[in-house]
Amino acid sequence: MNRLLLVVLLPGFMFAQSAENGKRLFTRDGCYECHGYAAQGTIAGARLAPPVLNAQGMIRYIRKPAGAMPAFTDKVLSDQEVNDIYAYLKTIPAPKPVKDIPLLNQIK
Repeated sequence: MNRLLLVVLLPGFMFAQSAENGKRLFTRDGCYECHGYAAQGTIAGARLAPPVLNAQGMIRYIRKPAGAMPAFTDKVLSDQEVNDIYAYLKTIPAPKPVKDIPLLNQIK
């Protein structure tokens, strides 16, 4: 009897991710100019680290962003490159809560 085999690729599992390459791309492609070197966010761009979107959501947003962010087509950043940037963003720790920063607790 003939059988049909279906292969399903889940988003995020299609590419191996390289945080090292992602860090290089984050700088090379100018992400830091709006989002800061540590992806901490600035007046011009949102905080990206740690990421709140999954890798597929990040790809969708980069392709069709809201606000002032320019779109990055797959000719500028491939899905693999966005996955690498996502891997880099996951390596950046969350900022400390304000209560854990002594200097900020002195301000009243």
